[in-house]
Amino acid sequence: MSGFRRGRRLALDVGSVRIGVAACDPDGILATPLATVRRKDGDGPALDALSALIAEHEPLELIAGRPTSLDGADRAAVDHAGEFLRALAARTDVPIRLVDERFTTVQAHGVLASAGRSSKQRREIVDSVAAVLILQSALDAEKGSGQPAGTPLP
Repeated sequence: MSGFRRGRRLALDVGSVRIGVAACDPDGILATPLATVRRKDGDGPALDALSALIAEHEPLELIAGRPTSLDGADRAAVDHAGEFLRALAARTDVPIRLVDERFTTVQAHGVLASAGRSSKQRREIVDSVAAVLILQSALDAEKGSGQPAGTPLP
């Protein structure tokens, strides 16, 4: 555990309609939902909103989900998410790491359904819960290995 880096991180679950955002505590122990950013007005307002959250929370790094298929290959959505993340990277000096996000949205729906949330209620927050799952997985992997999870955004 000696290689674990303490510090706040933000996670992003980048979708075509919404971007879920999660944060962890300054010790890097527990991830919690932070926000859901809509992309309906184009990427400019979403990039502005995320830039403001980054400035407010001053994270050590951003952890973003990398859309992959069951066999581990990149899905088509990885190009779309990558474009958006590169545009975000151009606005900030905070490093971005990509981690496998397989099943996070399905798991998030399951968590919310078991908490009694209706389909409509889940739709509004499922992306931020998926971001929590992405971030918590990355934090746990780093604690276990002593190495940062995922790979740097190319």
